[in-house]
Amino acid sequence: MAAAAAVLGQQEPAALDRRAFLSSCRTAARKPESGAQAYGDSLAPVQEGGERLGHGEIIPRPQSGSADIRAAGRVGQFLMASTKLRTVALTLLAVACAAAGLAAALVSSGVYNVAANRQHLKPVYQLLDIAMRQSVRYHARGLEPPRAADEAMMARGAQCYRQHCVQCHGGPGVAQGAAGQGMQPLPGPLIDATQRWNAGQLYWLTRNGLKMTGMPSWEFRLSEDDLWAVVAFVQKMPQLSPPQFAEMAGQDWVVGSAGHAGRDDVFQPCRPPVQALRPGDAMRGQRALYQYACVGCHTVAGQAQASPQVGPPLDGMARRTRIAGVLDNTPDNMVRWLVQTDAVKPGTAMPAMGVAEQDAHDIAAYLARLY
Repeated sequence: MAAAAAVLGQQEPAALDRRAFLSSCRTAARKPESGAQAYGDSLAPVQEGGERLGHGEIIPRPQSGSADIRAAGRVGQFLMASTKLRTVALTLLAVACAAAGLAAALVSSGVYNVAANRQHLKPVYQLLDIAMRQSVRYHARGLEPPRAADEAMMARGAQCYRQHCVQCHGGPGVAQGAAGQGMQPLPGPLIDATQRWNAGQLYWLTRNGLKMTGMPSWEFRLSEDDLWAVVAFVQKMPQLSPPQFAEMAGQDWVVGSAGHAGRDDVFQPCRPPVQALRPGDAMRGQRALYQYACVGCHTVAGQAQASPQVGPPLDGMARRTRIAGVLDNTPDNMVRWLVQTDAVKPGTAMPAMGVAEQDAHDIAAYLARLY
């Protein structure tokens, strides 16, 4: 106690080396007097968990389980968790960058074989197949047949199937045509289709087709009634024997090398019926531009296509004054050009694409927006 008092009496703590001052004070504080601890003239008991440095100053000494310790522990745990999360995030980012780099190297090198006479690698096929199935289920949710299938509906579906589907998918006792057999991925038989798809999903697949496969969209070539008729027939097929399959359309279901089955002149062709015209729909016209293969010869800025160099680009079509050099550029003349191509300009290199009149109005509405 005397040592501490002597130090305090000589000069203020601020004038001392602070480390030496605190050390001497702590040494003195460890010598209690009669149950009380005091510095100099003060004999007040030291607060629990602290040390008195003189002049009433107390240095807190944190106790185990105190609020300060708990708060410090929580901060430490948070920092440790943050460090772990940051490590995991950086690891995942590194893996993703490495995978992206590997994929880019694989694509740019040309090593991956895209030939149709070679199968996809199994992981690639499985990934594409899962993506396709999930997409169909998502987009076809809520679709239901408009009415129950009857014999007439299934007979009509059999005719449309023979005209448009058997070349790629075959049927009971009927092989696929040469085109269907040579595709990759293979458009397999639909005899077991009902085990994988319900009626709404079959309708969605038939109407919209599938990207990156040989499955086309029939939206612009079959009426709604015919689309549902095809679905009804496909659902009926698992119950048909080969003779019953052939009998439903009254044809000899033998597919020749050209991929045709029987004759096409014994029933009404499956195509959209002629309906009352409505105003052109530009959004539908954009889809029709693809469905009639216009983008196979003409480029359209911003569209995903193979940059063909066959016909003139369609960009700026709305600013042009003439169509094919022979017609004034009006919506009605555009429809006439699309529907009666040969009559408008005999000998033109642009083929007649069989564009339905309503589809021509929709395409004209879309082209009128291309400035």
